[in-house]
Amino acid sequence: MLFKISWRNIWRNPTRSFVVIGAIIVGVWSVIFLASMAAGMMDSYVDNAINNEISHIQIHHPEFTKEKEAKFFLEDMDQLLEKTVNVEGVTAASARSMTNAMIASGKSTRGIRVAGIMPELEEKVTGISEKMIEGDYLNGKGKNPILVSKVIAEKLKLKMRSKVVLTMQDLDGDITAGAFRVAGIFESGNNMYDETITFVRYKDLNRILGKENVGHEIAIKVDNLQVLDTTQVLLANALPDQSVQSYKEIAPELELFQTQIRMAAQIYMFIFMLALIFGIINTMLMTVLERVKELGMLMSVGMNKFKVFSMIMLETLMLAVISAPIGLGLGYFTTNYFNKNGINLAGFSEEGMKQFGMSTFIYPSVEPSIYLDLAIAVAITAIIASIYPALKAIRLRPVEAIRKI
Repeated sequence: MLFKISWRNIWRNPTRSFVVIGAIIVGVWSVIFLASMAAGMMDSYVDNAINNEISHIQIHHPEFTKEKEAKFFLEDMDQLLEKTVNVEGVTAASARSMTNAMIASGKSTRGIRVAGIMPELEEKVTGISEKMIEGDYLNGKGKNPILVSKVIAEKLKLKMRSKVVLTMQDLDGDITAGAFRVAGIFESGNNMYDETITFVRYKDLNRILGKENVGHEIAIKVDNLQVLDTTQVLLANALPDQSVQSYKEIAPELELFQTQIRMAAQIYMFIFMLALIFGIINTMLMTVLERVKELGMLMSVGMNKFKVFSMIMLETLMLAVISAPIGLGLGYFTTNYFNKNGINLAGFSEEGMKQFGMSTFIYPSVEPSIYLDLAIAVAITAIIASIYPALKAIRLRPVEAIRKI
């Protein structure tokens, strides 16, 4: 009987009830969409960093991670690569030689990080080959080809086939240099990264450094992020003398960014619930004040305070039960649609996105747990918000309430 009375009561003033229902629907939908947008931006940033720059796991000489100097190199790279690709969970691996250098054109000079890569293997680990905007990848047979970023090309006034000179220290610490010709220009989508890196062939760089079959880094791609930690442990066991690090250790800012995005979703939820509490309190209090005479009559004919209290709480919960599934459904379908089609932010701030290493296309996504969290949060909010109006109702004196005009 109490459920039936509560249900009828919320539709006695449909306009007010629809305002509360609408507020909950919009609030739930907006929390899901904002959280999904934040997660999509996080995924874009992390995926770009992994696919274009870091890879999932890297192997180095233990001292190289501290100093980044060419003298801390790995020997017998062919053997190390073979051991690496045979570890369970590893999808692909590529060897790299790394060194700091001065790159000089006929117009300018600047410091740069030079990566000597194995083109065929690097294609399987990172996506630089797909970021070419002019020229060819390093698969050609020309002598000493080099890939420079669009940012570097503009600053050094470089064009296709332009000649540059790389000056660096060899593995013994002596100054050496090599002439290279621009074979391609790339744009990774991260301006900060593009300003610091250039690519040459692994053998070409090793020839200048003075030793073959050595390198400074093995970049590894794993099957999926769920096996990342397990694969890292297996690699560390297979190569006990080397430093094996995941992207979380190499670039801790990625892990920090992921944590901040999760916190942002919780903050969105808290703000929405706080606003919702005051909205529900206001609506239900108005409902109680308009029904003072009716409530007084109910109590005078025998309805005890507990049932009156429960009736007010049930009315609030029913509004939440009606609106929360609709809001969750709208949030799910909106997120699912944009997750498949993406949201193009190029028209708003393409250059700004590149500065932070994010793609101009964002694909919103949320963890499934947020739907359950929101449903529970709305229910708890409705209960908390109904307490004050319900207490106001049971404090009424039946005799005075009946006489209320």
